[in-house]
Amino acid sequence: MAATAIVPKDTFDQDIKDVHLIYNYDAESPEGKPEKWKYEMWFYSEDRIVYAIHGGPMAGRINYQACWYQCIRPGELWQCNWLEETGTIVSLVYDIPNKRITTMLGFSKGHWGYPVEAHGNKRNPADLERWRGLAKIGIQTERHVLNEQALIVESFRGQGDLEQIEHDWPTI
Repeated sequence: MAATAIVPKDTFDQDIKDVHLIYNYDAESPEGKPEKWKYEMWFYSEDRIVYAIHGGPMAGRINYQACWYQCIRPGELWQCNWLEETGTIVSLVYDIPNKRITTMLGFSKGHWGYPVEAHGNKRNPADLERWRGLAKIGIQTERHVLNEQALIVESFRGQGDLEQIEHDWPTI
């Protein structure tokens, strides 16, 4: 899996490789009160991401995934897509100059319907097996699609507080 066939490696390295973002979605609690959903994303390599969710219904989820990048506009816009072991599909656009994240998530019925069961850390075998079970609930057309935008509150290079991964670890 390459960053993209038409973008030179130095563009990927300059724009996104090893970039670590902390961003907040403006959301509402089930009671209708404003709240922030804090996410943390590390664009680890040309085909891996590492992330943690600190706020909202999926708070407590720590994960890494195989991913596919697409450069929309060098130095400005990148897209990163991945499939979760829960069956959820994620498409994230990183807007560098405007410090925004735009996402489309196609949650599997199991992931959306059982958010507490989606919490945990992939490095824990019991969590990973539970997540895989969430993918088996429902059918493809029973997805919950969610479109959101977030503001990037911090951007830096490196691991930060996220856990290191090995490139050869399985992702699904």
